[in-house]
Amino acid sequence: MAASGKTIGSWVRDDRHGVLIAGMLWVLLVLMIVPEGFDYSALVTANHAPTSGGAVSRLLWLGLLGFAIVVIAWRAGLFYLLTRSLNPFLLGFVALAIVSVVWSIEPVLTLRRDVRLITIVLVCVAFSLAGWHARRFQNVVRPLLTLVLLGSVAFGIAFPVLAIHQETSAELVGAWRGLTNHKNSLGALACITLIFWVEAWLARQARLLIALFGCVLAVACLLLSRSATSLITAIFATLFLVLLMRAPRNFQPYLKYIVAIAVSVLVVYALAILGLIPGLRLLLAPITLVTGFDTTFTGRSEIWAIISEHIRLNPWVGTGYGAYWIGPVTNSPSYEFVVRMGSFYPGSAHNGYLEIANDLGWAGLLCLLGYIVFHLRQSLNALAFNRQQGALYLALFIQQALVNLSESHWFSVLSVNFVIMTLATVALARSLLEFRLRAYFGEPMQGRSPLATTASMPALGMSPQQGERA
Repeated sequence: MAASGKTIGSWVRDDRHGVLIAGMLWVLLVLMIVPEGFDYSALVTANHAPTSGGAVSRLLWLGLLGFAIVVIAWRAGLFYLLTRSLNPFLLGFVALAIVSVVWSIEPVLTLRRDVRLITIVLVCVAFSLAGWHARRFQNVVRPLLTLVLLGSVAFGIAFPVLAIHQETSAELVGAWRGLTNHKNSLGALACITLIFWVEAWLARQARLLIALFGCVLAVACLLLSRSATSLITAIFATLFLVLLMRAPRNFQPYLKYIVAIAVSVLVVYALAILGLIPGLRLLLAPITLVTGFDTTFTGRSEIWAIISEHIRLNPWVGTGYGAYWIGPVTNSPSYEFVVRMGSFYPGSAHNGYLEIANDLGWAGLLCLLGYIVFHLRQSLNALAFNRQQGALYLALFIQQALVNLSESHWFSVLSVNFVIMTLATVALARSLLEFRLRAYFGEPMQGRSPLATTASMPALGMSPQQGERA
């Protein structure tokens, strides 16, 4: 029903193939979490990410790409509407990454990364086009992450040599990586899983004992991973989530200002790391007194200094998406780390903001900044009509913004964090679209009739050919 009270059309819930499409997402997440070919023994000797996958891996990626395209073609009308709500800076970044093949120092590697980038985005979009309901995002992702953490604990008990770092450096001694490829990956997954279970408990979507089990499991993996960044991030993100979901009603109008202050602090910290404003690092000195860490939290300033020098060589558009880290080989500019830091090769900038600047320069950073601002705006809009979902999207953003201060996850096709954040971005867009549809058409009906009558479609910017089931 319209606001005027007259019937203007109908739309229909379509849950067909929802399980199959959720399975597609699970396959993608598993591919991103586990090592290539489940070869955990190779992690002992490998010191950088592979530049290409094996035959089975490539076949799975191509299968995911093809399946996502089929789903999008099937739901073309709904896809069109979704793109109008989707964060435009996500699409802008994808376009920039594709174009960067032109100036990339390793165009073949950039092209491979681009194919993965496109696949990840399309799979996330396809996931939101069928079987949708308000909590589908967390209801599909949370069980898989919980299983991964359970499997990591079991794997560590059964095969400690493979599941626990065997390196002798102080930060890795005794640290668990579980079923992932690194302790920081396990820590980040545990942090995200904790956020999901706390949200499920606060929203009363899970029984207390089940939610408590999920939280205890996530905290245990956080501690076993020995990831200081993830532990600090988990504390801030969960407290932030509790504040958003349990703030008294008379306090709610001020939530947007709290979000703005929190994000401003993160931006200042990121600018200090990038060294864009001279003297800004002095403002961060109190962090050492509060946390016991230096202002990098993890002592990675030497890595950042070398990366910053390379950024200054191509400040506007960088050296190509994913083209810098090809391994400790003499023909790569990243070999500078071997020259200046002995045999140490970090494999990433250990900072998502610096990584974007290194790959795509100021153009990439502007896309990232626009993406962040737009995501916050949409999340605050969602908070107004669905407090639980809006709070979850904001908490996940805080988690990503913090963890990217010492790890490279923003728009990284090597990180499952990017998949989860992209999925959250698409789910947020679908939630906003759903709100518009319900406000205009009312509650959906069961069946297979068109989304709306021809007369009502223009009000949502639809042509008669773009009618679709939701």
